[in-house]
Amino acid sequence: EIRTLPRVPKAARCLGEGLQAGLEMFGQMVIGPPGSGKSTYCAAMLEFLTGIERDTAIINLDPANHTLPYKCAVDIRDLINLEEVMEQLGLGPNGGLIYCMEYLTKNLKWLKEQLKKIEGKYIIFDFPGQVELFTQHPACRQIADMLTNDWNYRICTVHLVDAHHCTDPSKYISCVLMSLACMLHFETPHVNFLSKADLIEQYGKLKFGLEFYTDVLDMKYLIPHLGDDDDPFAKKHKKLSEKIVDVVEGFGLVAFTPLSVLEKEHMKNVVQIIDKANGYVRLPQERNAILNSVAKDTGWDTDAIQHFQKKYTNQGAVSDEKEAGEKL
Repeated sequence: EIRTLPRVPKAARCLGEGLQAGLEMFGQMVIGPPGSGKSTYCAAMLEFLTGIERDTAIINLDPANHTLPYKCAVDIRDLINLEEVMEQLGLGPNGGLIYCMEYLTKNLKWLKEQLKKIEGKYIIFDFPGQVELFTQHPACRQIADMLTNDWNYRICTVHLVDAHHCTDPSKYISCVLMSLACMLHFETPHVNFLSKADLIEQYGKLKFGLEFYTDVLDMKYLIPHLGDDDDPFAKKHKKLSEKIVDVVEGFGLVAFTPLSVLEKEHMKNVVQIIDKANGYVRLPQERNAILNSVAKDTGWDTDAIQHFQKKYTNQGAVSDEKEAGEKL
């Protein structure tokens, strides 16, 4: 039976009345579609933060994730089991996941008690990959609101999108629209990453340079690449895509940073971007040689784009051949 918690009075919702009065806690909410590399990212981030002596814990909030590549401090499967929900209620995987997250929102007291056991740690929340949970459904938004408004967490939402979608204009436009929907849905500090950037051209070649896809400024240039105008479906699809592009560019909120967990040097800069977003200030025990001040603009975004384009895209190879020819 689902236990309903009493609503917290509005008067009690103020700074300092979180898990412990006066203690601000920091963390990341990791979201993204299935296969975008959320759990792999969480494992790599845990390894990196542990290496710089930041006391970190991972909270697994995905009841469908049975092969965790990390040791989690809190596991939603201790509260509710997806397979049992599907069997007892006759639900499919998607319906079961939604039920599990709704069940968690009705039992947030359990989550609060678990978080108290690891109070003071930097927290990484690994969320399910079902898209509607972080674009439309209120459950994950309610969890985020409780963390930030009631429990005094300063959270940055980390949204991962598979980088190889950049090679397919229609998929890329869909990913940008999804990213915008996530930003508007959660209303938290938010960063978008093109995950697995080392595999960006695994399924095709980029139509433009990598910076075109990270800046999200001139998406209209993708429209001619959506299909043949003689195809009625493609023609109709182009009109829809044009309207989506207008909406995304009208908000002017979405931008991406390339990410590969294999690039340890760049993981440092990923942490800097996230820390800058939620205002985290490094603790004395964290190594000064590894993390610079979060207030300092390192200019890494541009360097990273150039690095990934040169190392992992065909355009980088063409550029190298051109440079070699000029030297000769």
